[in-house]
Amino acid sequence: MAPIKNETVQKVPRRILGTLLSSLSGGVVPRVGAPYIAIGRTEEIDALATSLDRVADGEGATKFLIGRYGSGKSFLIQLSRGYALERGFVTADADLSPERKLSGSGGSGLATYRELMKNIASKSSPDGGALPVILGKWFTKIGADLTAEGLDPAGEEYGLEFARRIMKNLRELEADVGGFDFASVLRAYYEAWRDDDDLRQSACLKWLRGEFGTRTEARQATGIRSLSIIGDDNWYDFLKLFTAFVRLAGYSGLCLYIDECVNLYKIPNRISRENNYEKILAMFNDTMQGRAPGMMIVFGGTPQFLEDSRRGLYSYEALRSRLADGRFGGELRSLMQPVIRLRRLSDSELYALVIRLTSLHGEYHKCEPRATEADMRDFLTQSMTREGAESMITPREIIRDYVTLLDLLYTNPDKSFADILGHVQRTTVSAKIDEAEDGEDGGSSPLAAPSKPAVTLDDIEF
Repeated sequence: MAPIKNETVQKVPRRILGTLLSSLSGGVVPRVGAPYIAIGRTEEIDALATSLDRVADGEGATKFLIGRYGSGKSFLIQLSRGYALERGFVTADADLSPERKLSGSGGSGLATYRELMKNIASKSSPDGGALPVILGKWFTKIGADLTAEGLDPAGEEYGLEFARRIMKNLRELEADVGGFDFASVLRAYYEAWRDDDDLRQSACLKWLRGEFGTRTEARQATGIRSLSIIGDDNWYDFLKLFTAFVRLAGYSGLCLYIDECVNLYKIPNRISRENNYEKILAMFNDTMQGRAPGMMIVFGGTPQFLEDSRRGLYSYEALRSRLADGRFGGELRSLMQPVIRLRRLSDSELYALVIRLTSLHGEYHKCEPRATEADMRDFLTQSMTREGAESMITPREIIRDYVTLLDLLYTNPDKSFADILGHVQRTTVSAKIDEAEDGEDGGSSPLAAPSKPAVTLDDIEF
């Protein structure tokens, strides 16, 4: 599934379009509708798609998307998540935070697992909460196989063989760590499904989501006499089991998207921080050494999270030796490596992006866009000629500012694009003058010696 090209006219469902524009105006990555504004990032998308194909064939993969705040990491994660769903994968995503880590006491590791399971998605349930759907597909697949073999769904032999197939599938899971408990819960879920016992089905789903606080509570609710629970120390083992299960159910595999990994870099305690990095190392080794077939893990983080030699991944020698650039890279860029560094979008791609935003904004408000090509060029020129824009400007800033400008243009029909853009310029200049006058060192005004524009748009082919 290739990114939508600028010249392609594609009708966007109004519900998705409204959510998309609302998210973009707030500087938030849209959970739905990302492909409709997918401009650039073709190389990165192709690299992730290639990894998905390999994982579907039974391999494992781990990728690190590295870029500054607002550079498009989270957007690319949501885009990749959509492509994975289209390719028949089950996906789960979570943002790390001070309360959600990969390793930690007090339930911080379990909190990440619960967030992942809450956001479990499939092609038929892309918004999350797909766990019952996945279990249902497992039963449907077994039933379809039996029907194809000539068994009558109304016959007694069909029911007996159905149960035998369930047990055979589950025996394949029992050999792994935690596999016996996992298989026991799935077996209990099947029995509850067969007997229309909604209460027991809910209890099994609750166990799979890691929501039981004690073993006693879990055993009483599920009816399984000997049963452990999912916790901080074993949640990743159960994700590997879940990967094996979804493949049995007919899916291509499981893709985990873990964003905001900079929160691990911010952990003040060195031992706690290194415990989290050890968990990343274990996940990396499992996927790259074939111990987690069908699993793909994508981490999103900042350059500091990766490269800081004191607190980042590079401070942990085992990870630095695996993730650092090789001797032969230099200025050449290889997206086949575990680390994918997001490049800055080109001026042409930014121009195509504002054209797309203009079209979508007009489509949502059912009006002809008032922004002309010259207006769009003026907006980008102003954005890209600010001091430090060449290295500091991000797609998030461009998108948020431009959608806000379009909103102002729509709600103030008496104002022109140039009026609003000029007001922003005057406001910015006034702020700079105030800063210079308020400085303790009596610094000169930035207007006294204007710097050379960082970039111009003169070379763009429109």
